[in-house]
Amino acid sequence: MRIIHSLNAVLERRLPEQRLFLKSDKATRFLRLRPFTQLLGLGGIALVFGWSIIASSILVVDAVNTGSTRNEARLAQGALEARLTDLSAERDRRAAEAVAAQDRFAMALDQVSHMQSMLLESEARRRELETGLAAVQASLTQAVKNQQDSPALANAGDQANPARTAELQAALDILAGELDQAAGQRAGALREAEDARRLADAVTLERDQIVARNDEILSQLEDAVSVSIKPLDDMFRSVGMNPDEILRTVRRGYAGQGGPLNPISYSSSGNAEITQGEAKANEILITLDQVNRYRIAVEKMPLAMPVQSSFRYSSTFGRRWGRMHEGIDLAAPVGTAIHATGDGVVTFAGWQRGYGNLIKIKHELGTETRYGHLSKIRVKVGQKVSRGSRIGDMGNTGRSTGPHLHYEVRVNGRAVDPMSFIKAAQNVF
Repeated sequence: MRIIHSLNAVLERRLPEQRLFLKSDKATRFLRLRPFTQLLGLGGIALVFGWSIIASSILVVDAVNTGSTRNEARLAQGALEARLTDLSAERDRRAAEAVAAQDRFAMALDQVSHMQSMLLESEARRRELETGLAAVQASLTQAVKNQQDSPALANAGDQANPARTAELQAALDILAGELDQAAGQRAGALREAEDARRLADAVTLERDQIVARNDEILSQLEDAVSVSIKPLDDMFRSVGMNPDEILRTVRRGYAGQGGPLNPISYSSSGNAEITQGEAKANEILITLDQVNRYRIAVEKMPLAMPVQSSFRYSSTFGRRWGRMHEGIDLAAPVGTAIHATGDGVVTFAGWQRGYGNLIKIKHELGTETRYGHLSKIRVKVGQKVSRGSRIGDMGNTGRSTGPHLHYEVRVNGRAVDPMSFIKAAQNVF
C-alpha cells in the first residue's frame, strides 16, 4: 500500500485523480480513478492496441506470402505441364523418325539383296561364257593339230578351211563381246552393292542416333513425371490420408472397360521380347495413370476456401480454453457469403447446439465439411452442391462471441486441421 500511495503521489502531477459520477433517479454515486489506476488502464489499452497492430501485420504478411506462393506454384505447375507436353511431342516426332529410318533401312537391305542376286547371276553367266570359250579354244587347238598331222588332208581341204576359220573367228568375237559385257555388268553390280552397303550403314547409324535420342526423351519424361507425382503424394499425406488407398478408391470408380475382342495375330519374324525403351515407356504410362488418378482425387476433395471475400483468422485448430477446438474460425461481417469447398451432398442443414445454424456436406473419399454459426442457410438436406457454390451467410448464432464462420474438415469421421487442406490447395492449384 505504501508503494501504491507513493506511486499515486508521483503520478499526481501527470495524471490527476479523476471521478466518474453515476447518477440514478434516487441516488448519485461516483468512482474514484486514482493515478495508478489510470496508468494501468492506459497501459492495458496501449498493450491491446499494440497487439492488434502486430497481429494485423502478421496476417497481412502471411496473406502476401500465401499469394506469392500460390502464384509460384501455379507458374511451376504450368511450366511442368508445358515441359511434359513438349517432351511428349518430341518423343512422338522421334518415334516417327525412327519408324521412317527403319523403313529406309529395310529398303536399303532389299537393294543390297537385289544387287547381290544380280552379282551372283552375272558371275554365273561369266563362268558359262568362260566355259564356252575354253571349249572353242580346245576345238581350235584340236583342228590345228589335225591339220599339222595330215598334210594331204590339209591340201585337199584348202577350199573348206577359210570358211571354217571365219566361222570360228565369229564365234570367238561373240564370246569376247559377251565376256566384256558380263565384266562390265559385274563391275556395275559391285559398285551398286557397295553404294547400297554405305547407304545401309548410314541408315543404321541414323537409326541408332534416333533410338538413343528417344531413350533420352523417355528418361526426361520419366524424371519429369516422377517429380510431378511427389508433391501430390505429400499433399495427401499432409492431410492425414493414405495415398495408396486413395488411388485404389479412384481406380475402382474409374475402371470401365469394353470394345470388341479380336483374335491376336503373331508375327513369324522378329524378336517378341520387350525392349528397354518399351519397358520405360510402360513405366511412364503407369506413372501418368497415377498422376491422372491423383488429379481426379484432388477434384473430389474440399480444397477451396469457404470465405472468398476479406476475412481474418480469429482462432486456430487445437486446444482452446481447456477444450478441443475441432476447426478454424474465420471472422468477417454478418452476411458474408459462405461457399462450399468441394463437390458433395448436404447431409444436415439446421440448428445444432453449440454450432448454431449448421451445414454438413459429405464429400467423396471419406471427407466431410461443417459450416457453423451461420445467419442464413441457403441449401437443403439431400441437395448436391458444387465447389464454390454459395451455401449460406456468415452469422453469430450458437455459442459465439461475434460474427464468424466455424469451419471443420473431417476424414473418416475424425476432425483434422482445415489449414492442412488450405495449404495443400495452394501447392496444387
